[in-house]
Amino acid sequence: MFTKINFLVPAICLLVFQAVRSQTSDPAYSDPHRLQIHFSPKKGWMNDPNGMVYLNGKYHLFFQYNPDSTVWGPMHWGHAVSNDLVHWKELPIALYPDALGTIFSGSAIVDKNNTAGFGANAMIAIYTSHNHAMEKEGFEKIETQSIAYSLDEGKTWTKYKGNPVLPNPGIRDFRDPKVSWYAPAKKWIMTLATSDHITFYSSPDLKNWTKESEFGKNLGAHGGVWECPDLFPLSYNSEEVWVLIVNINPGGPNGGSATQYFTGKFDGHVFTPNETDTKWIDYGPDNYAGITWSNTGDRKVFLGWMSNWKYANIVPTEKWRSANTIARELAIEKIGDKYQVSSIPVKEIEELKSTSYSAQNIKAKNINVTAKAGKLKGPAILKLTADELKAFNITLSNTSGEKLVIGYDKSANQYFIDRSQSGKTDFSKDFSNKIVAPRLITDKSTNICLVIDDASVELFADNGHTVMTAIFFPTSDYTDIGISSDDKFKIKTLSVDHLRSIWK
Repeated sequence: MFTKINFLVPAICLLVFQAVRSQTSDPAYSDPHRLQIHFSPKKGWMNDPNGMVYLNGKYHLFFQYNPDSTVWGPMHWGHAVSNDLVHWKELPIALYPDALGTIFSGSAIVDKNNTAGFGANAMIAIYTSHNHAMEKEGFEKIETQSIAYSLDEGKTWTKYKGNPVLPNPGIRDFRDPKVSWYAPAKKWIMTLATSDHITFYSSPDLKNWTKESEFGKNLGAHGGVWECPDLFPLSYNSEEVWVLIVNINPGGPNGGSATQYFTGKFDGHVFTPNETDTKWIDYGPDNYAGITWSNTGDRKVFLGWMSNWKYANIVPTEKWRSANTIARELAIEKIGDKYQVSSIPVKEIEELKSTSYSAQNIKAKNINVTAKAGKLKGPAILKLTADELKAFNITLSNTSGEKLVIGYDKSANQYFIDRSQSGKTDFSKDFSNKIVAPRLITDKSTNICLVIDDASVELFADNGHTVMTAIFFPTSDYTDIGISSDDKFKIKTLSVDHLRSIWK
């Protein structure tokens, strides 16, 4: 019987998902390294998630898309929908390039009060128009903000004739608008990435925008350009804490692309941070451009692009490139005197369970998990808790001698993912490495959550306070799980749930 892990106490939860290509109904989702529980388009190139909005029981996911190649190129907005954040249906392209440029990243909202005049409950996309012709001529004002609207829940789109709604003031990197309704002042707030900082704008109607303030020129990580921001409140013990997400490339904690965040207050004009520390939503190399769905009420669901600009264009897939992370539930806690954002897999992932195994009070000296739970013949979830965290390794391996090692180094107080022997690594000098992340809480007890698909691993440690995402490319599927420790590590609960592929 499956033993549920209580995520409200410090612990470690390991989710493992492995592809079953022979059981997928669509041949396109049976090709090498195709992810089985993550969204990826049937063909072509994908990067940033865009326009994530919830309406009438459906989660809409738009995404940066090049339908004609497996490398970055002329950007469109691809489109997919889901009823449960797990199963996805790809729809026709929503937005195509036009005279103003290609369609870069942005957001979408539901205009419940018809502030823009397109109709009550119109779905409105706010995006960056990127003019490549002007870019080739050396102009600076190559990016402007535009809008489009849909009156049939995203099936068809009409671009606003008055585009762009926000001209460029002379900043080359002027992009990725995330728009939300600020109820106290009855106005829309646009959080915009502007070179090395954030600029806030406001509007009563999504068409006329006024600059409010700037943030971040001298705060946070500045190893690269700031991109894909997000701004929203979370509740902690009845206190409203605002979270500002800022993606950065390069400059992440393990190199390349990454997602940092700040906590603080927002009064409709200015964001004031609580602390000036640099914090990361994810310490792994392969979670970028992450933002949250709009129109979901108090629930904040996050999704990122599962790759890194250091090697995104050259990973060893053929007909498609890139996938999204699994959807993640965000929360906030106060650890000591500092606020910290945590994330865990959305509860809907449990719908994929098929068969289960559980055990209690196990010495982790050398455990062959698959001898008890069966080999990985499909997606699976492995969960683990312990009253006292000590050094350990969790090893995923295949018959080719390749392995991925996930664990905790007690002496360094760091979690790690070692993909140096994970399979194909020679396509990039930046790929074969050991990735580390600090343990951010001090409790003795622990839980870990690791999500593994055919070409990805996502680690959620200590109730999602330390998170890492990494992709990998074995020459054959991993089939075995082993747990080892030289430090008398005692596992309190261990469970394995085999899961169904979402593409059957």
